Amino acid sequence: MQIQVGIITISDRASRGQYDDLGGPALRKAAQTNGWKVLVENLVPDDKRDIQRAIREQIAKGCELVLTTGGTGVALRDVTPEAVHEIAIRELPGFGEVMRSESMKITKNAILSRNLAVVVEKSLVICLPGKPSGAVECLGFVVGAIPHCIEVLQEVPTSC
Repeated sequence: MQIQVGIITISDRASRGQYDDLGGPALRKAAQTNGWKVLVENLVPDDKRDIQRAIREQIAKGCELVLTTGGTGVALRDVTPEAVHEIAIRELPGFGEVMRSESMKITKNAILSRNLAVVVEKSLVICLPGKPSGAVECLGFVVGAIPHCIEVLQEVPTSC
């Protein structure tokens, strides 16, 4: 199944051009390695409205899966989980639980992460860490569940 993907990098500094966005390109490569098609990529500041607008726009363009990177930590400007919760119709807590559990094997600071997955409209939105390696690792921890989740959300009949 080829999944249509959108990628959103959430960073005040990268959106102002103070440093290069490395998270978005890392996720693009990971998505393509999984055989998925990246339809659109955005770079937005740590702002609830900008995050929500980018997610809605990507879904409107046909993205079945939206991957965000950044804004999931404990800094006061990290508002990604709050922004995403406000537009979600349901949360899928298992994604965040697995990402944190597996990440704890790599770094004790993973306990501070607020990674999550939700459903917005009929699309899966997964919020990943801002560090490129962490974003790709966390995606890898949950990648096995994504195709079935997308099939169910898109109401595609399965063979089971």
